[in-house]
Amino acid sequence: MTTQNIDNINVAAFDTMPTPAEINAKVPLTASAEATVRQGREQLRNILDRKDHRLFVVVGPCSIHDPIAGMDYARRLKALADEVSDTLQIIMRVYFEKPRTTVGWKGYINDPFMDDSFQVDVGMEKARQFLRDVNELGLPAGTEALDPYGPQYYGDLITWTAIGARTTESQTHREMSSGLSTPVGFKNATSGDLTVATNAILSASNPHSFLGLNNDGRVAIVRTTGNAYGHVVLRGGDGKPNYDTVSITVAEQALAKAKLPANLVVDCSHANSSKKPALQPLVMADVVNQIRNGNKSLLGVMIESNIEAGNQPIPADLSQLKYGCSVTDGCVGWDDTEQMIRDAAVMLRDVLPGRLED
Repeated sequence: MTTQNIDNINVAAFDTMPTPAEINAKVPLTASAEATVRQGREQLRNILDRKDHRLFVVVGPCSIHDPIAGMDYARRLKALADEVSDTLQIIMRVYFEKPRTTVGWKGYINDPFMDDSFQVDVGMEKARQFLRDVNELGLPAGTEALDPYGPQYYGDLITWTAIGARTTESQTHREMSSGLSTPVGFKNATSGDLTVATNAILSASNPHSFLGLNNDGRVAIVRTTGNAYGHVVLRGGDGKPNYDTVSITVAEQALAKAKLPANLVVDCSHANSSKKPALQPLVMADVVNQIRNGNKSLLGVMIESNIEAGNQPIPADLSQLKYGCSVTDGCVGWDDTEQMIRDAAVMLRDVLPGRLED
């Protein structure tokens, strides 16, 4: 009798991946990078605990595809961060993984050479190297946790973590978030529904036990203590924004009903700007105006920004790529980014300290 294989029938290969310990040994955490992470996380926790009056701003490219341009951006952002540090905590948006509705380039880790060679092992090492370089500038980094194994490879270099709209409802990502060492922003669903985000915060705040990966690459039962720093990121939904005063009030009421702190972050991109990058400054200005008018729940904003405005398709000849321009979602350019952040700092400098006194 002939038996046919009934396992892994759609798997072409299992290629060995270096363990987190092996990648970390190649790109070790330096003292200066560690200091940046420790300070960045402490400052962010203090903002969420209302011990630090500043607004935090997660700003940077939609995705990293060119580390040279990425570091060019990081150096510019570091100088700007120092300039506004009394009013804003600047965290660089460093996204390596891109969720796809169907197919497409899935990010720097998955395909670092953008040629469908999918050298994930190389991508992971390069991603860790980039994060270390950013932190060594003294600039904290934020990212989206999409692959649940990713944080084991680079989590020690992250200050803030986002869980995307498509994965906030995922039990796997809620469990993972319960063990992350960073504050975690859960985005509302793509429909605009807030319930999945509040449920995610509640879930992640509790201990969990689940299958995961340890530093030696062994499958392990991960047992967590819970993450007390979950918060909602409003990104709009169903093509409609949710950063206006009515939407903010509804979000505050939803958090109060769930007995959660009224900690809100507005994503200036996605549905909040109708996916039009040029509208992000208007969203930012609206948030600033709400704070000036007395809002106390708006603690952070997100901005998709790059050296050059807009975005570009990935060409067959990669030498034709435009320097400093996104290959995923469109971004505001550097000049507009500087203006947005400087304007916010000026408008909020004398207002934010009062939020702690009330």
